[in-house]
Amino acid sequence: MASQLGLGLGGLPLEEAALAEGREVGGPTGGEGVSSGGMGVQILRVFLENKLAIAGAAVIVLMVLFCYLGPVFYSTNQTNANNALLYSMQNAAPSWAHPLGTDATGFDMLGRIMYGGQVSLEVGFAAAGIATAIGVIWGAVSGFFGGWVDALMMRIVDVLLSVPLLFLLVTLAVIFRPSLSLIILVIGFTAWLGPARLVRGEALSLRVREYVQAVRVMGGTGRRIVLRHIIPNTIGTIVVNATFQVADAILLLAALGFVGLGVPMPLTDWGSMLANAVNYALAGYWWEIYPTGVAIVAVVVAFNFVGDALRDAFEVRLQRR
Repeated sequence: MASQLGLGLGGLPLEEAALAEGREVGGPTGGEGVSSGGMGVQILRVFLENKLAIAGAAVIVLMVLFCYLGPVFYSTNQTNANNALLYSMQNAAPSWAHPLGTDATGFDMLGRIMYGGQVSLEVGFAAAGIATAIGVIWGAVSGFFGGWVDALMMRIVDVLLSVPLLFLLVTLAVIFRPSLSLIILVIGFTAWLGPARLVRGEALSLRVREYVQAVRVMGGTGRRIVLRHIIPNTIGTIVVNATFQVADAILLLAALGFVGLGVPMPLTDWGSMLANAVNYALAGYWWEIYPTGVAIVAVVVAFNFVGDALRDAFEVRLQRR
């Protein structure tokens, strides 16, 4: 009778009796699901459900290990062209001594891919970091303040977007003497336009949220709102776009190297290696073209797979926000 009236021990309601006994109440009924873990756990779960993303992440990790730990176990000369010409055959086919053959200078191709991969990955990560940092700040400020500030800042972005990116990169590379740091800066300072537009769109939506209005009422400055509330709440968009920025930077470096404006010798990158190998394509020296091309495609596709999965994972976060 007591249970029918919703009473527990001592005449207390069932929920209060359960709490007194140390049991949990308020569990799901009628087949309702239970939220397992925090938001980070859910994002990780959605990411891990994407098999292509796992494969992409594995390719990125393996490529980083290959480029940076590979030379420790497979040491080759990649800086002294004179020694390479003296002690190695030029354009030699793959053999036990050179698993992927040699190039026109006599450099071992397997070691060359490792060496060029270090430069390509460093440029990709560094340029993506610069582009993301500039784009996030520019877009957040533009979207939060709005009005004439937003109009002016976005018109600057529109003007720069109208200039062909590769043409601008080639022009800057011709004007200034190419170096690794200059190429990183040039790519970084020309790739921030995309992140700026994305973050600006997020900021336009976030600036009217209740918590932002509350900070304004309490006297919070625009700088504090942008840095403490706008940017942290666009982290999903930022992370996803950053992965695509790495892939784009690697492709841009490859394009510059292919037209002969890559990193200066004795450094090399995958694009410069392809540019040198094209001269011997008709001679049948496939080992100078295909392995490098596969490395570029694999890394770029891997970053795109990871970016797609992160976008799906953060969409789950946004749906619950």
